[in-house]
Amino acid sequence: MSDRNGLRYGLLGLALIVLLGLLGFIADRPNSSATAETAAPPSTPGLESLAELNGNAPGRRRLEIQSWKTTEGTRVLFVAAPELPMFDLRLTFAAGSSQDGDLPGLATLTNAMLNEGVAGKDVTAIAEGFESLGAEFGNGAYRDMAIASLRSLTKPELRTPALELFTQVVGAPDFPEDALARIKNQMLAGFQYQKQNPGRLAGLELFEQLYGQHPYAHPSDGTEASIPGITVDQLRAFHRKAYAAGNLVIALVGDLSRAEAEAIANQVSRALPKGPALPKLPEPAAPKAGVHHIEFPSKQTHLMLAQLGIDRNEPDYAALYIGNQILGGGGFGTRLMDEVREKRGLTYGISSGFTAMQVKGPFMIGLQTRAEMSQGTLALIQDIVRRYLAEGPTRKELEDAKREIAGSFPLSTASNADIVGQLGAIGFYDLPLTYLEDFMTQVQALDVAQVKAAMARHLDPDQFVIVTAGPTVSQQDLPPPTDKPADLPSGVPEH
Repeated sequence: MSDRNGLRYGLLGLALIVLLGLLGFIADRPNSSATAETAAPPSTPGLESLAELNGNAPGRRRLEIQSWKTTEGTRVLFVAAPELPMFDLRLTFAAGSSQDGDLPGLATLTNAMLNEGVAGKDVTAIAEGFESLGAEFGNGAYRDMAIASLRSLTKPELRTPALELFTQVVGAPDFPEDALARIKNQMLAGFQYQKQNPGRLAGLELFEQLYGQHPYAHPSDGTEASIPGITVDQLRAFHRKAYAAGNLVIALVGDLSRAEAEAIANQVSRALPKGPALPKLPEPAAPKAGVHHIEFPSKQTHLMLAQLGIDRNEPDYAALYIGNQILGGGGFGTRLMDEVREKRGLTYGISSGFTAMQVKGPFMIGLQTRAEMSQGTLALIQDIVRRYLAEGPTRKELEDAKREIAGSFPLSTASNADIVGQLGAIGFYDLPLTYLEDFMTQVQALDVAQVKAAMARHLDPDQFVIVTAGPTVSQQDLPPPTDKPADLPSGVPEH
């Protein structure tokens, strides 16, 4: 339920952007529509070839971000983008599952129910209403936040009714009982499916072991025990509290004047319940390191390693970002991929990453490997991390990572949808308006010693919480490293 639109939040997704060549394009573009995506500016310059760049990073779009607050206390971030006759509007509420309290799944259910009914319209009428206007509604709930979005053409005869319907959906949902029962059944069916998915089981166990009693510990979708008992009255109470105007950041990008942007922001904030921002989450306690195993019949074992990472305002963010790109966040060519896949053929893929959140999010490493080599693979990964933290990156690794980041960075503002995601994150995590430029400047200024020191400050090779999911089988020794592994995986990993 929390990924109903395939939404991947822009700033948190920075670590997933990979340079696929200048002709590459971002595959996961939130809230896209055929009308908006196929439209083109009146004059579009031709693509530059790699030769024409002569080794330099491609130019990137510089954003003129305007910011203000509405009378109701809503923060607004706006970028004028007159190239296309459309706009993207994203509302980011501090209304994720970390606000569930004693009712896991409450935030997800509330968000999922927004467009199930308003006065005089059921879910079908709402969907047809947006479609008839060439507009698109989107929503999703995560641990930190809940999102509602609108993409529309800017013609007043289309924009006005689209915004009117959008503000009804977000500000005055009906929460119909029949829709709640249907969505609960869908979620309960999903829980049954999870029992057959060892990767999902491992992920749930990992967060529980990593966060203990903290609000991040429970799954965003709730549990089999919690979902059936959630009532319409509880959804309404959560909406009044968490979907209040003071608990919101509005991001707006498109073919709008400042006056039009202010009018839209005012219309949205006035339509919401009145109320302040919710209190900041407590910091999580340090977890106890150790290995937790889930027995599961399979030829593969899922390995997940984690420890507490950083919040989104961490001063070391840029150094940790590039340090992790070298360790395991940059796809092929990383330390983990080279040692585990390329030299030994133990997995299709292995990755690592910091998920920076309101308070300390996780640093995680994950992969699947052959069950009979899972213990040796786990020991190998821990040894790779230990050596990397002790030695730091090489100068060549650092310079290669800088070039890759500089080359891929323009894609983070390649479309209005990308920009509105960046604005939402900047506003939600209270980052400087110059964050995007600051980040690139900080990355390019880093040296080997700074990256090594930052990684060592925030990671400890002896403090991993480890979850494995797979069968208990006799273990084999790992193959020695080679340029041509003799036993590469031969098919899709089996569960």
